[in-house]
Amino acid sequence: MAERSTAAVDVADDSGDEPLTAQAEQATADGVTQTREQDTAADEDTEDTDGPKSPEASAPPELHSGHKLARRYRLEECVTRLDGFSSWRAVDEKLRRAVGVHLLPADHPRGRSVLAAARSSALLGDPRFVQVLDAVEENDLVYVVHEWLPDATELTALLASGPLEVHEAYQLVNQVSQAMAAAHREGLAHLRLTPSAVLRTSTGQWRIRGLAVNAALRGITSETPQRTDTEAIGALLYAALTQRWPYEDDAYGLSGLPKDIGLIAPDQVRAGVHRGLSELAMRALVNDGATASRQDPPCTTTEDLVKAIGEMPRIRPPEPVFTPPPEYQRTTYQQGTYGRQAAHPGVARPMPAVPPPPLQSRTGKALKWAVSALLIVALGLGSWQLADALMDHGKSGDSNTSSNTDSGDKGDGTKPAKPITIQDAREYVVEGGAQAPGDVANTYDGDSKTFWRTKTYNDGPKLAPYKPGVGIVYDLGSAKDVSAASIALQYGGDHTTVVLYAADSLSPSASIDSMKSIGTGTTSGTTAKIKAGKPVKTRYVLLWLTALPKSGSDGYYGAGYKQALTDVKFTG
Repeated sequence: MAERSTAAVDVADDSGDEPLTAQAEQATADGVTQTREQDTAADEDTEDTDGPKSPEASAPPELHSGHKLARRYRLEECVTRLDGFSSWRAVDEKLRRAVGVHLLPADHPRGRSVLAAARSSALLGDPRFVQVLDAVEENDLVYVVHEWLPDATELTALLASGPLEVHEAYQLVNQVSQAMAAAHREGLAHLRLTPSAVLRTSTGQWRIRGLAVNAALRGITSETPQRTDTEAIGALLYAALTQRWPYEDDAYGLSGLPKDIGLIAPDQVRAGVHRGLSELAMRALVNDGATASRQDPPCTTTEDLVKAIGEMPRIRPPEPVFTPPPEYQRTTYQQGTYGRQAAHPGVARPMPAVPPPPLQSRTGKALKWAVSALLIVALGLGSWQLADALMDHGKSGDSNTSSNTDSGDKGDGTKPAKPITIQDAREYVVEGGAQAPGDVANTYDGDSKTFWRTKTYNDGPKLAPYKPGVGIVYDLGSAKDVSAASIALQYGGDHTTVVLYAADSLSPSASIDSMKSIGTGTTSGTTAKIKAGKPVKTRYVLLWLTALPKSGSDGYYGAGYKQALTDVKFTG
């Protein structure tokens, strides 16, 4: 890290707020959080262009996909643009890995506090937090580089399908509480511990992102930072147990509590909630007294929360479901000596009574002769009928030969579909920026694992009126009759709309409205089939996407309306 060895420095921003490390030391047992945030703005992996704008905030840097920072970090996709700063998914070309980058102008009112928070967080080095890898002020920009976890899932996405299983909720509150207690001991606070700031990895570990940095980016402060984080952990546990946000306002994709009833325990919101975890959530949330169910003191710090969890009976993971094997069936072969257990030496073993083989008696022999005779008669009759049919066919064969030949020459008038080889392709942009021009060849390379992908959009499925569409122009080498197309897609869902047009070149000069339509297809699956009413002769074919399905986050890419083409084939 360029600045990793730099000691953490408490730097106050221009507004006079105290640095985060100083604020963390102000936590008391009887204070009240003054700035608990109730907004529903998304964290790093949610594109947000309509967030609140600070009047004194500087304009965000004018950057684009492909821009490089320090000749190393290549920006790929903007996932947040809010209040004078932007967050990006990027690639560290030196180490060949994905990273996240926060960017803001060097003269931004929060620039110095963001740098100080990032460097302090980096020095903590706790693997339970998403690590800050670099924090630099360079070329009138302040940027913070952090880990990107493609195999991790936000708590927001996990709760979209229902509450967490009780052991998962226990692991969440236990791991997050211990991590934040370690941060508080080092004088660091989070202050924006929301469901989108907590991630579960593929191995079941919980990770926290944005320690100190998220609050510094948004200018969030608190006179009691430890109590703020403790109450936030209580809210996370409450949401994990009930799939509800413990306040009246809806937030983070969760419904709030009914109005005018106050804060009620999770086991009163949903049946079957673990009693101990329900009381723990209330002790973290109700900071001005004991809970209604028990006279236990509230947890005002994360150390209190860790101690309370340690006093609880340990919640064990559910037993794995065992599927019994099918009932053992003895085969005919195993009924012989092979399937029997060997007798003990010196012990006489009784011989089982073996019935005589079937059809070995006098009656059985007579029956076999009768069956054989019937088979011989049947074969004779069948041979005679076959010979008679062949003789009749030979008599009429000469008269039918000419007519059969004539009808065969006429055919049914249809030609088998022939695949058309794609020679070249280029992305077609009407408005705004390009999607992924360098990946266009992946759509016809014959490899289903490679693809060309669109950006992620907040609104959909229709791209209009924000964008008329996105697509690719394909060069078939020469003018050919195009009658059908098969397009393999990366994402299913409601819904994808594809339109094929006959274009005049790889970079069409004519507008889409003036192009001749070949066919249209709409699908909710991962394959779009388009068949033209009548073949259209053209050398260039524009594949135009006008509607994209909504899909969750995967790998580098956040949730939203998006699509990817993996394999495009034309036939004529």
